[in-house]
Amino acid sequence: MWSTVNNKFKKYPARKAVAFKMLELGLRVDEDSKIYCGNLKISDSALANSVDVDRRVIKSTIDLILKDEELFNIFSNILPAGTLLKNIAQNLGLGVIEIEAGENNKGILASIALIARDYDIDIRQAYASDNHSNNPILTIITNDPVPGASIKEFLAVEGVIKVSVY
Repeated sequence: MWSTVNNKFKKYPARKAVAFKMLELGLRVDEDSKIYCGNLKISDSALANSVDVDRRVIKSTIDLILKDEELFNIFSNILPAGTLLKNIAQNLGLGVIEIEAGENNKGILASIALIARDYDIDIRQAYASDNHSNNPILTIITNDPVPGASIKEFLAVEGVIKVSVY
């Protein structure tokens, strides 16, 4: 998906920034030429302000998406992922594990889940960044604080670069 969007917008850096922001936030384009988060309509000016572009760039981005079948199939079917509990986990008495993965990151989620099971860690939420970067971040929210002894095992998983627990 990232390469498709990147290629379609390569001649238009401002429009590409808008498209990537829409993907990041889970915003979709509808046939009515409007942008939505779920069923909530997002104003062109609000999105323009968040990307630091002129409002007309939003309109031209939408027009390009509507005219391109491949882009429309992507951007018309986006659903917001919901609330990520990471920033409020401590307020809720939850634990957080952040795992930075290298390029060889296949199977990391499965390996981490097995270690969590061995330590009787209940996973409440798991979120992997999909930001086309070389080192994606896997964030796991747990029902309880994470035992310190598990960190060494998380670090031993192939492809894991860094583990942060809080």
